[in-house]
Amino acid sequence: MQATTAPEVGQTAPDFKLKGPGGQFVSLSEFRGKKHVVLAFYPLAFSPVCSHQLPELEKLMPRLRALDAEVLGISVDSHYANEAFAKRLHLSFPLLSDFRREASTAYGLLNPDTLYSNRALIVVDKRGVLAHREQTPTPSDLPDNERLVAAVQALG
Repeated sequence: MQATTAPEVGQTAPDFKLKGPGGQFVSLSEFRGKKHVVLAFYPLAFSPVCSHQLPELEKLMPRLRALDAEVLGISVDSHYANEAFAKRLHLSFPLLSDFRREASTAYGLLNPDTLYSNRALIVVDKRGVLAHREQTPTPSDLPDNERLVAAVQALG
């Protein structure tokens, strides 16, 4: 895996096409012009911190959807593992499989030592431009959900 420079706020967000629930592909570009998108990169399904982080995001879904935003969870796990994880956590947003680590690499989040992504919340506006990025310093830290909501609110 080759390291990639992380895209910065104000730049076009890298597109991706990843397997989601039922093995159906989901791409970032399908939301362009329709919805803001929150990309929630998390290291591994069924891990303790991720099992806490994603339900906390689920609690925000009414607020985020009222702001015309959708959430896409992304990890390097298989789509089968992600589907089981989402069911266990009762999530209403899809978890996508970055099994080939292409999205994690494109967003500068792939940890070369572990080969899973670092934890991050990224907001992409309806134009496909990166509007907010928060990467945690360690996998055990959680991003600030209120900063996330504020970033989506700022999009209008």
